[in-house]
Amino acid sequence: MRRLLGVSPAAARLALSRLANKGLIASPGRGFYVVVPPEYRRLGCLPAEQFVPALMAHLDQRYYAALLSAAQFHGAAHHRPQTFQVALAGYRRPISCGRVAVSFVTRVRLAEVPVQSFNTPRGTIQVSSPEATAIDLVGYERRVGGLDQVATLIAELAERIHPDRLAAAAQTAPVSWAQRLGYLLDLVGAGDKASSLQRDVRSRARDTALLVPSGSNKGRPPRDQRWRLRINAAVEAET
Repeated sequence: MRRLLGVSPAAARLALSRLANKGLIASPGRGFYVVVPPEYRRLGCLPAEQFVPALMAHLDQRYYAALLSAAQFHGAAHHRPQTFQVALAGYRRPISCGRVAVSFVTRVRLAEVPVQSFNTPRGTIQVSSPEATAIDLVGYERRVGGLDQVATLIAELAERIHPDRLAAAAQTAPVSWAQRLGYLLDLVGAGDKASSLQRDVRSRARDTALLVPSGSNKGRPPRDQRWRLRINAAVEAET
């Protein structure tokens, strides 16, 4: 912009500030600006899915839309998420741009997580596959409202899940995530999707995990032999 207009850095910053005050542009990240069309003026920013890909390219960071936001792309968002959720390989603080909020989760082995491209009005966005989304929902259950919410979303995602792709996606995460996901698939009546996943659990799981990692293990909760889990909480999916 400076080169095309032939202005100094100070003049450019002043011009950008004036445009931002008028609501014509917004800045979701330092040194990164988006034009805000009239239809999004009430938001004070573009919707997150329309600027996150360009922002990540600006930052030179690999990413994918994750958790509740990914579930929504796959038609399984039981409730519209208030915050757009993005997975990165490292930590990043949340973004607030007008009324649009973006939060980030740190995903180990992010480059190996299966993703799909979805079209938006301003290009494409990378989204975790249905199988990877299911894995992440279990692993970050506190970020999506607890296991009841996870079970509800798993039930909605189930028809899009392929058993072999699910087992492959599970390889990018701790085996305890696969153990919990397998149990939830059985719980919501989608155990037929878990055949390959069970073989993966049998080969990798050395310990009995807790269904709810932060829950109590007192009184020796009942054990699920199929998934090598201690069932230390009752889980109920919404219908």
